[in-house]
Amino acid sequence: MIQTARLDLHAVQPAEYSLLAIDRADPRLWLDRGFSNPYRHLVDDPGPLVHRIPRILADPTAAPYLLRMAVLRESDVIVGSAGFHDRPDETGMIEIGLGIVPEWQGKGLGRELLVGMWGWVVRQPGVRMLRYTVSPDNVPSVALVRSFDFDHRGQQIDEEDGPEDIYEMAADDFNRRWCAKS
Repeated sequence: MIQTARLDLHAVQPAEYSLLAIDRADPRLWLDRGFSNPYRHLVDDPGPLVHRIPRILADPTAAPYLLRMAVLRESDVIVGSAGFHDRPDETGMIEIGLGIVPEWQGKGLGRELLVGMWGWVVRQPGVRMLRYTVSPDNVPSVALVRSFDFDHRGQQIDEEDGPEDIYEMAADDFNRRWCAKS
């Protein structure tokens, strides 16, 4: 588990992916972990699960990278999630995605979640470059990644999401700039 000031970031385990594939709304899903999902995060909109479930079936040991539930420590409630699209690629690049439930947006949890996830992954073998892609129209997310001083590297067309701006930072730079502050 990764811990930040207010969040516990729990890796979704391979057996839990199997349950998520059957019924994402089943309240028993998180009962053994002691937290709940009253905001129905990843229930009505499966978000990254359509991509993560096949990856975990192919490689269960990738679980720490693929998806972590962001649980607000004070209430043991899921308020979002984050995960890397996969393990680092052959160049050492790793890309993250995240989501915070609407009721908790604008309270700094996205930033805290990113610092926790990136702070963990920069210490993993083979990670050399952090990547964050975002629609140029997603003003809050653009402001968030810019607040970390990531470099804008251009734009790509995502098959599902359309145009996305690409932001990157060397893992060593992130570690030096942000991990001592977390």
